[in-house]
Amino acid sequence: MELQSNPGKNLIVEINGKKYARYPVRTHLITEKDNDYAEIIKKYAKDYLEPGDIVFIGERSLASSQARSYPKAEVKPGRLARFLVRFVTKSPYGIGLGSPETMQLAVEEVGGMRMLLAAFFAALTKPFGVKGVFYKIAGPQAKAVDGAADYVIPPYNTYVSKAPLNPGKTAGEISGKIGFPVVIVDVCDIGGWVMGASRGVDKEFVVKALKDNPLGQTTEQTPFGILREIKE
Repeated sequence: MELQSNPGKNLIVEINGKKYARYPVRTHLITEKDNDYAEIIKKYAKDYLEPGDIVFIGERSLASSQARSYPKAEVKPGRLARFLVRFVTKSPYGIGLGSPETMQLAVEEVGGMRMLLAAFFAALTKPFGVKGVFYKIAGPQAKAVDGAADYVIPPYNTYVSKAPLNPGKTAGEISGKIGFPVVIVDVCDIGGWVMGASRGVDKEFVVKALKDNPLGQTTEQTPFGILREIKE
């Protein structure tokens, strides 16, 4: 296997005068049967990892390996989820909490009262142009809920997903097994954020390095990648 960029994505990025490669790694379709993510990395990347590399993992693939992805048809939205979803601003970049099913997962994750508080304060601050209040109150578990979308690789185009469990702890455990730093990221084509990282990883640097989403978010089937400084 040759490590190369996904179609339409740059392989190299420059940060603070240094160049870094972002190698997406193609794998089989990850499901709940792949409950040891470290073994996936060893299987597909052990021959390519070099000292200094950072392994970055897309949160949705990790959630799938933890049995945190569900067929949309099997999620039954409650009254609260159906009420709250009416106030979600739809985005062209992803479903987010814009469907009753994803809203239901968020309610299950953080609780109905917290979701109501988040919606209340977001409504109060919206007329003043203040953004992001909802997710600051609802928290990262709600922010990372993913919805079904036509562009996602099947069968996950009909699935909704909760955030991975204990991303910080999980990143540390995977790092211990593979011997390289690990970071769990939630990125899309307009940016992203770090959900969890092993000890010593510079999260701000990782966000800058991956802000254009080198893993892609459609049918690339590259759930994790290798971040490497290019020594000239």
